[in-house]
Amino acid sequence: MNKKNEIVIQKNTLVLISIIVLLSLTVVGLAGLYLGKQTITPDTVTTGTTIQQRASVSADDDPSLGDVNAPVTVIEFSDFQCPFCRASYRDVLPQFKNDYVASGKVKFVYRDFPLAQIHPAALPAAEAGECADEQGKFWDMHNKIFGEQDKKGQSTVAFNTTDLKNWAAEIGLDAQKFSSCLDSGKYKSEVAKDLSDGENAGVQGTPTFFVGNPKDGYSVIPGAVPYDVFKQVVDQELARAG
Repeated sequence: MNKKNEIVIQKNTLVLISIIVLLSLTVVGLAGLYLGKQTITPDTVTTGTTIQQRASVSADDDPSLGDVNAPVTVIEFSDFQCPFCRASYRDVLPQFKNDYVASGKVKFVYRDFPLAQIHPAALPAAEAGECADEQGKFWDMHNKIFGEQDKKGQSTVAFNTTDLKNWAAEIGLDAQKFSSCLDSGKYKSEVAKDLSDGENAGVQGTPTFFVGNPKDGYSVIPGAVPYDVFKQVVDQELARAG
């Protein structure tokens, strides 16, 4: 091969590489645009958390803990496969329940906000929670789903419907009824309603907490904040409620 032919081949190779790079950047850009249109964001991080004031949101008829007449309600929009939601479950919820829910000061409500584009197991897990609620064991299933993931590490953990069915059996649910419920997709619309209500209330990531009451409105905590930050907002809303 002479030098002229070698130079032509090198130029063609450079052109091919440039085209591949350009196509890759285009695909990435289109993917980002698509996700932006879907208004789905990555799990909310704690850094730079801003507490927003006086939002409006509904508790709907979703699973709750505590006195139904408590002066303050905390509504969490959560994703069962979100590691930050799991961190709140592990690091905030136990002390919060002991300090505020058990005393009747605060009612805690769980609403689904599955980020299915980045957490494929979140949607079936949300439906599994509803199916468990049919048998009066939502909170057992809630704790089981998060607890089993915690055994496998702190990052996002993969699981599937078979795991959900096994966990349901382990907490004492009627396995046949649960499996039939989950397979039927009967609660897809309920989960979709939670997701829609969350989007309308301004939820962009998980977890997002609304703290307050329908009369006074709600403060919004976007992210898995430390307990002392969470406590400060709850105390402020209790003072506001009188």
